[in-house]
Amino acid sequence: MIQGVLSRAPATDAAAAAMKAKRAASIPEDEDSARGKRLQLHDSAAEQGPGLAAASAAETRGLRLLRLLLRCAEAVAADQLPEARDMLQEIAELASPFGSSPERVAAYFGDALCARVLSSYLGAYSPLLAASPLAAAQSRRVSSAFQAYNALSPLVKFSHFTANKAILQALDGEDRVHVVDLDIMQGLQWPGLFHMLASRPCRPLSLRVTGLGASLDVLHATGRRLADFAASLGLPFEFHPIEGKIGHVADAAALLGHHHREATVVYWMHHCLYDVTGSDVGTVRLLKSLRPKLVTIVEQDLGHSGDFLGRFVEALHYYSALFDALGDGASAGAAEEERHAVERLLLGAEIRNIVAVGGPKRTGEVRVERWGDELRRAGFRPVSLTGAPAAQARLLLGMYPWKGYTLVEEDGCLKLGWKDLSLLTASSWEPTTAEDGLVVVAAAARQEGQDS
Repeated sequence: MIQGVLSRAPATDAAAAAMKAKRAASIPEDEDSARGKRLQLHDSAAEQGPGLAAASAAETRGLRLLRLLLRCAEAVAADQLPEARDMLQEIAELASPFGSSPERVAAYFGDALCARVLSSYLGAYSPLLAASPLAAAQSRRVSSAFQAYNALSPLVKFSHFTANKAILQALDGEDRVHVVDLDIMQGLQWPGLFHMLASRPCRPLSLRVTGLGASLDVLHATGRRLADFAASLGLPFEFHPIEGKIGHVADAAALLGHHHREATVVYWMHHCLYDVTGSDVGTVRLLKSLRPKLVTIVEQDLGHSGDFLGRFVEALHYYSALFDALGDGASAGAAEEERHAVERLLLGAEIRNIVAVGGPKRTGEVRVERWGDELRRAGFRPVSLTGAPAAQARLLLGMYPWKGYTLVEEDGCLKLGWKDLSLLTASSWEPTTAEDGLVVVAAAARQEGQDS
């Protein structure tokens, strides 16, 4: 079954290695033959010299790890937990969060499989992060890791710069601005937007940011930093923190307040670290009632539907590409430590949520798989990012020395990838009417009245 999934997956280096490992695992051989092949490989590597021998050994180790991960996932899918437990011990011996890219990937996927096996023994599945807000200390660590991620990779900058360009275009001619960030963390992208707004001939008369997050302490600290930066530019600024999730907000008044004539824009960068929305149904309803001029979303190109085995293989391809990209971007010294923090606090936690419990929002409620499709059904239409936002994204990639990143324009969306695997898709959406969705909302209200 895994072979079929792999044959349809994008051909990244890790995917190719995984397919080689699977093919090798499927060919039976007796112990004498295997021993002879190992001796042959050792002699060949010795003749090639120490450098090539080390490279050959590293490749063999990586293939062995990938093959073990696939076999372990098959065992977990078949509920063969004792067999999976035995393979996890071997994975733990070979993998390392400080080693090569395959060794680091295997370390975190092995940890996630271990959590899955343990929860299977206990007979209970639950999200790895509690439903209550994150502790302030953990929120600070995660926010710090996102800052390091922003320095090591263009992925976060791509999300921020692309969204800022689209938002600036949507706010053309508006003098009262309201930005709603569904997971603001440290608000790294908004100083850039503030600077662009301050550079316009007609500066905004008011600028308000509503930030949602898990920790009120972190939100207040973010608000103070943004207020200081806005003051340095001479911009009038107000920050409204909301501790919680967008899907749990009762109505739009909690976000809009008593402000009038504001142009509202919504931004959301997805990740699999924890549940941001709460109720997806509530989120869609609130986005419609906000009547925003623009909704900009950056989604991971990683599905969470289907069976465990399919999700596992897709996640293995996806995060192998991410780890390759981070390994290519980090150099010796401090960058190595920062990369480890990013992989441990962000990517490793995402892998655990996907593999161990099937996603960060496993509550039994029907969840949105692709938010772009859901917004279209909710009365929004796409806004093309192929103009200035695309030019900004290309300029950004040109600033980085790594050559593996790719940018593709597709149906008005921008896709940022590593080699031939797409990692993120940025899209923007506006209400389908010229009056910022007033007609859509009125029609929905009439329909509700008829239903009642």
